[in-house]
Amino acid sequence: MKSLVKVRGLTIGEGIPKICVPMIGTTDAELLEEAETLAALRVDMAEWRVDLFDHVEDIRQVKTTLKKLREILIDIPILFTFRSAKEGGEREIAAKDYMGLIKGIAETGQVDLVDVELFQRESDVKELIHTAHDNNVGVIVSNHDFEKTPPVEEIVLRLRKAQALGGDIPKIAVMPKDAGDVLKLLHATYEMNDHYADRPIITMAMAGKGVVSRLSGEVFGSAVTFAAVKKVSAPGQIGVAELKHALRVIHNSL
Repeated sequence: MKSLVKVRGLTIGEGIPKICVPMIGTTDAELLEEAETLAALRVDMAEWRVDLFDHVEDIRQVKTTLKKLREILIDIPILFTFRSAKEGGEREIAAKDYMGLIKGIAETGQVDLVDVELFQRESDVKELIHTAHDNNVGVIVSNHDFEKTPPVEEIVLRLRKAQALGGDIPKIAVMPKDAGDVLKLLHATYEMNDHYADRPIITMAMAGKGVVSRLSGEVFGSAVTFAAVKKVSAPGQIGVAELKHALRVIHNSL
């Protein structure tokens, strides 16, 4: 029996995959406008991609902006993510600053989930998970490969490691070069979900070729998919309305 992840009334790991929409504004004004849009659309979950924020290195400013976002989104779960440049993000920061940022935000009680990159130092990953759980915050342990699609066995291995470290939701995103790579990702998703996962997982193949993986999570075992409202935060994201419709069509056919 797999565990479910419940945040602000949203249950991740059952039924139709939940839709998460990233907020990618660089300023307060842009972010608050995005939050208003997501609140009106009643999306399942909002992700703040804080690596794109102009003032990300000022944690007091980050906390101030987060408080404003929380007041708008109210009961919509917020995922807090600093995506490093090596995994497709906007910038790099020192490991100690990454630790301080994630820990400091987890301790505010204003977010529901934090993203922790799998390929940080293992002791750091464990410490961040421990801090988040101490503050009733869930953890997505993630890996993003913008260069390639690893072999099926390697994808499964990374997801299993994220699970073993204590992540509430293991996540991997890969870049396909062809349709065969998309099949690798889907095969690995099925393999992990059917044989190893005891909790929800998130997987996707990026870019246009990978769109099918963003739609078929309920079939293969991915519990969350990512969509865009205006600008995308990763290649291959499609619009919320289109994604909702496609997910519903597949769900009704199962």
